[in-house]
Amino acid sequence: MNHIDIETQQLKTELVEMWRLVVHQMKAALLVLAEFDKSKIESIQNTEKQVNELELKMDKACENIFALHNPVAGDLRLVLAMLRINTSLERIGDAAADVAKFVKKAGTFDFAPLLQSTQTLLMFEEANELLADVLDSFETENAVLALSIFKRDQTLNAMYKAARAIIIEEIKGDPQHVEDYLDLLTIIRKLERSGDQCKNIAEEIIFFVEAKVLKHNEEKYKGTSN
Repeated sequence: MNHIDIETQQLKTELVEMWRLVVHQMKAALLVLAEFDKSKIESIQNTEKQVNELELKMDKACENIFALHNPVAGDLRLVLAMLRINTSLERIGDAAADVAKFVKKAGTFDFAPLLQSTQTLLMFEEANELLADVLDSFETENAVLALSIFKRDQTLNAMYKAARAIIIEEIKGDPQHVEDYLDLLTIIRKLERSGDQCKNIAEEIIFFVEAKVLKHNEEKYKGTSN
């Protein structure tokens, strides 16, 4: 293997390490939200620090490869994809940290019925499955699996819209708890955005595996995800 191959393989290994931390972080955040268990919040926050450090390390490593090796063709696509995936993963990690902050801030308001009616936990599980599947797609360079993420993200979007409508109605009937409702809506929106980030990652996987650019082209999504 030449120098650039060695460095890109090392970079992939480090990206997968970061990815698995984010997967762990999101699973922990789901448990914290489901159980409102504040004892697990510190662990999520500590993982968030690790993820942030790895993001900076990945950014620097990608910059070094561009500067030292001037990659082309497949190597260029891979490094560009990993640079963008790195950013998306950090943002998903931020969503997990925000869930922890939400639970830490929560007072005596009983969120359990609302979590059930809005299907927030189910939405969280779906977001976590998307994150795990794009990781599998990246490690196996499976563009078909990556492509399946687009349609599944649409399901997540629909769940968000339904949850938002329910919360709006709850606010109308119980305006004294509007801040609690809006805090939960913010978390639900972050889960929907996590799905968007997974879709962005899937785009990058297809970009480096098949040299296809699908960004900002919804018609291609529809035409190839059936």
